Amino acid sequence: ISRAQVYSRVLEKERRGDYLGKTVQVVPHVTDEIQDWIERVAAVPTDGGHAPPDVCLVEVGGTVGDIESMVFLEALRQFQARSRRVPVKAANARVSDSSPSPRPRLRATSRRSRRAALQFRAGRDNFCLVHVSLVPVLGAVGEQKTKPTQHGVKELRSVGLSPDVLICRSTDELDEFLGLKPKFDIPPGARRSMERVGVLGAGEGGLPSASLEKQPEGLVRAVLAGTTQPMVSRWGHILLRRALASRLAAPEGMDPVEFATLRVKVLNAMGEYVVARALVQDIDTGNYSPALTNAAVEAYIGSADVVGACPAVQLVQTNRDDTEWQMLAGICNAYAGETTRAQNDLRRLLNRTQDDRIDVLFAQRFAGAAGRGRRAVTIEWDDINSLTPWRFTMANTLGETIPDNLLDRASPQLLSIAAITPALTPAQRAAGADVAGTSGILSSAAMVDLYSQLYAQDGVAGPAAQTASSLREAYVGTSPVQRIGAIRDIWSSGGDYSYGRMVLTAYAAARIPPSSDFSEDAGGLIASMLAAGLDRDAVRWSGEVDGGSQAWALLALAAPNSSTGVSSGDIDSFIDDDSSSGQRKSRMLVAGLAGLDKIGEGALDQYDGRLGVNITAESRWTRMIDQAAAVNNRALVAMLAGLGMQGASWDRMTARHLYHIVSALRRVGLDAEARMIAAEAVARA
Repeated sequence: ISRAQVYSRVLEKERRGDYLGKTVQVVPHVTDEIQDWIERVAAVPTDGGHAPPDVCLVEVGGTVGDIESMVFLEALRQFQARSRRVPVKAANARVSDSSPSPRPRLRATSRRSRRAALQFRAGRDNFCLVHVSLVPVLGAVGEQKTKPTQHGVKELRSVGLSPDVLICRSTDELDEFLGLKPKFDIPPGARRSMERVGVLGAGEGGLPSASLEKQPEGLVRAVLAGTTQPMVSRWGHILLRRALASRLAAPEGMDPVEFATLRVKVLNAMGEYVVARALVQDIDTGNYSPALTNAAVEAYIGSADVVGACPAVQLVQTNRDDTEWQMLAGICNAYAGETTRAQNDLRRLLNRTQDDRIDVLFAQRFAGAAGRGRRAVTIEWDDINSLTPWRFTMANTLGETIPDNLLDRASPQLLSIAAITPALTPAQRAAGADVAGTSGILSSAAMVDLYSQLYAQDGVAGPAAQTASSLREAYVGTSPVQRIGAIRDIWSSGGDYSYGRMVLTAYAAARIPPSSDFSEDAGGLIASMLAAGLDRDAVRWSGEVDGGSQAWALLALAAPNSSTGVSSGDIDSFIDDDSSSGQRKSRMLVAGLAGLDKIGEGALDQYDGRLGVNITAESRWTRMIDQAAAVNNRALVAMLAGLGMQGASWDRMTARHLYHIVSALRRVGLDAEARMIAAEAVARA
């Protein structure tokens, strides 16, 4: 029904005199015509029979509140209020033979009763009003807004219509179903390709981008999915981190998002949260999968960048509804400007949470820092028996002191998080520096910078301050003897992570002039230099060390083939003097020399029998890494080496694993990494 058709019918009736010369008005003439039209159409059969349809669907176009649709809304208001139309009856008239036939007369009724008689139509029980409203989705927030629907219902009620049903339409799900929903809010030229994902290009130290492109997807998936623990070797950690951070193409047949997700998970397991965060930031949020989102959230929490996770939390559809996810959603809403909503959501979450209430309290305090929230939140550590990554990160970020009893039981991975958290003071970061240095997360230069900042601060006391003072003495001492004494003091206070102290003193050790007078400290000094990859400085000691000593063994492994000769007599002397448990140092030395091809197969068989090992024994893993080396695939060798070097402690490393790892790395051209891993094995065994 159009307005033009309605007005045309009204004009025709007026010209025929149907209105008896009365003034034509919108109400009741135009509205009655609209109702008559609806009744007439509703009575037309639609199935070829004679019975009228059961339901007549009438759509009123336009927008509620526009003047163009007001007459139709008024007609519907009248239509729904009326029960049934009463037909006008002609009165019985007396007819005489002599008089002409009288005209029928309307039954005498009052004006009010006549109006009511004309207004009874459908009735409320036969009328259902359905209001269709748009629910827009704001692109910046990604949230549906119901304000237009609320306003539309208010306008309908103001004209006497109350909707029975609301149909709220939105383009969000429909566009996603039809593939029309845009996944990016950035220009096409600025979108990042998923063809190669990573942060290290081939010219920046990364591995070749096509290294895994032709490899079986099942093999790559199994290797990455099987690497779930930190590396026992510092240099193995550094090598695997380099491979995972390289800008690599996914194997043929594997989803690039899945490939990136597996790499991020391995980096998280290694404690490399900063690198994992950089890797996920190389991917547009529109390409995130739920699995990648979960791995990204773990990386953001581990790197103390909680707000950085907000794009993934707010824009990626996941099935998560756990406490951590709701806390993150509340924090992200607060930093998106919806402080009141965030605090209300977190308050309801706190009321529903019986255990781990401290986690929600941390979220409330963090969200309160985003805007006008002035609610005080008190953190109570009573009855808290464990320290989780969430609690550790939140406490460090918010400056909340963690009880000593929890810190003493903190896992090494949590301590390494402290070492890379910028919000902490140098003294607080130093508590985890040894762990991070031992594992390979912190370089020697980074550790020196940390303790330099600590030394420069006034009023700092304690073991970390003493270490900073000793480190300064190791660099600026007036004599080599004094500097070596300071280095020894640093080593002696390392505790369970003393190898991290060797990483710390690497550059100070390189400043010690080679001399036979320091032969007792030569092994430690050389091990310290090699911990930071200073092999050229270490080789300068070749003429000052005794054959068969630990210093000689380290140089025999770390030096290039042409630099240091290896004699069977020196190896025998080393084995004879080895007092390590199960002669692990001797086993590692023989495995490293064999892997570097510095001793032949005959000598290897002889030492195998003497040490009671079978270094060349094969397994499924050894065959895979040997085959990867045979096709000269650096990336696959590095990942398989990481699979073989994972574990909780150095005791997990065996001589057989070391041999195959060092041999494979040497054959694919990663000679420097092979030599450093072999030397580290002897130093730490």
